[in-house]
Amino acid sequence: MSAGPARGAPPATPVPVLHRAEGAAVAGAAVVLLVLTGFAWWWLFALFLLFDLSMLGYAVDHRVGAIVYNLGHTYVAPFVLLAGYGLAHALDATGWSVLALVAACWFFHIGVDRALGFGPRPLH
Repeated sequence: MSAGPARGAPPATPVPVLHRAEGAAVAGAAVVLLVLTGFAWWWLFALFLLFDLSMLGYAVDHRVGAIVYNLGHTYVAPFVLLAGYGLAHALDATGWSVLALVAACWFFHIGVDRALGFGPRPLH
């Protein structure tokens, strides 16, 4: 009787040099965004690990972990937040600058991850 597939670590997916450079550029742009929206630089570090909570999906299994991690490490969500901030700013709505703060910190996190070689996780 087989015990089922082994639950070893998933295979690593190397991040190409171009994607590393892109990540560094995004991280730099996030710093500029943060400064232009009037927030202090230390927010980047205060919220940095928040986005790694997406790794909690690995408590279920590798596939769920990879899906949740990849969702938390895609540029789509921070772009949506930034668009919301832009719309609120265009409508002269106040109190929405927190969207720019979170978007900038999220972009910074993903960009630094990519620059260091941490890319999307394989789903197998």
